Amino acid sequence: MARTKSSPSSHPKAARADANMPDAVELLKRDHDTVDGLFKEFDSAKQSDDQPAKAEVAARICNELTIHTTIEEEIFYPAARSALGADGDELLDEAEVEHQTAKTLIAQLAAMSPDEDLYDAKVAVLGEYIRHHVKEEESELFPMIEETDLDLEALGSRLKARKDVLHGEFEEQAV
Repeated sequence: MARTKSSPSSHPKAARADANMPDAVELLKRDHDTVDGLFKEFDSAKQSDDQPAKAEVAARICNELTIHTTIEEEIFYPAARSALGADGDELLDEAEVEHQTAKTLIAQLAAMSPDEDLYDAKVAVLGEYIRHHVKEEESELFPMIEETDLDLEALGSRLKARKDVLHGEFEEQAV
């Protein structure tokens, strides 16, 4: 059954109580932008051959991606599967496989130091892989989700709450 998008004035987003709270798609896009910026920071550190900066930025990339993939897998993808039904299966299955591959590279990077062979190449491949994944989400999956009756504001609140918990856990581990 085709669903129509509501007009801006009748959309729940217009009446949102907390205007600073991003909806689910906005929150995930912000994460994408954050990680893209971190990959650019890594490239700058690599060009200046700053090993400590490379290690610090790579760790931030890995943390942000781990948190992002966790909230997508625990909250966003199940909600998307429910809202899209069979129409979303192929995209969501591919997204989960892409997450697994990213997690493998993240684990490898976490076990390495920035002066090891293939470190820079693994960060570069992770960046390329993530850019491909983001392109599919933002050009295919998110538009499909925005056409459903899924409450993206409530979902955004759930994603943000879980993300805050995960950030706290990463900070505790770093101490």
